[in-house]
Amino acid sequence: MSDSGARGAPLPEGGERRGLFIVVEGVEGAGKTTQVSLLLDWLRAQGVPAVRAREPGGTPVGEAVREVLLERRELDVGPESELLLMLAARAAFVRDVVAPALREGRVMVSDRFDFSTFAYQGYGRGLPLDRIRVLNDFATGGLRPDLVLVLDLPAGQGRARQIGAGKEEDRIEAAGVDFLDRVAAGYRTLGAEEPHARLVDATPEVEVVQEALRRILVDHFPEPLGAGRGSTTTEPSNPRTDAP
Repeated sequence: MSDSGARGAPLPEGGERRGLFIVVEGVEGAGKTTQVSLLLDWLRAQGVPAVRAREPGGTPVGEAVREVLLERRELDVGPESELLLMLAARAAFVRDVVAPALREGRVMVSDRFDFSTFAYQGYGRGLPLDRIRVLNDFATGGLRPDLVLVLDLPAGQGRARQIGAGKEEDRIEAAGVDFLDRVAAGYRTLGAEEPHARLVDATPEVEVVQEALRRILVDHFPEPLGAGRGSTTTEPSNPRTDAP
């Protein structure tokens, strides 16, 4: 699948980049998982070869790191170790999941990518952003998404949604309100300032947010998703759920 719009960096280790790499980001409870699912349904209904993934995860290395980072609350994982574990998972994710999909001409829609590292380990944990970016570029081979959709929601509102859904805190969420507020502020800054990102208000109902996401995609990628490829009308079939 070709695209006449702005493109992310080339694939690591060479190779033609024929697909699109779209990422949905945001704080816990913003609705990422639900919105990714709805986007996949919409894209596939139009005949677009779309696949989904989550980060950290998608590979054996990524799933093992995910368990350590999110579930092993008894472990004392410092900010530097947290960062390096995340980047180890990302290196495998790019090599084994994202790069093959892009070479095959697919649209990869990922639940989180590098903005999560900038927001959580950078703005949240206080690690230097310039150093994180250098290490992230090494882990990804310089690969960047074509578009990052940042769901903007106050951290407290996101946590309230999770409590209402009966979700318990994971190890990172348990870092406290101040930490999550810094993360939310970081996402807001990234979404407003990074040229390949779009900030989307995540406070309305699921279908309103989904409609906004679809319109951004159609506007940003007119060749594969423009007029004649189907309606952007939202018909959500799942309640809002969200996994980090």
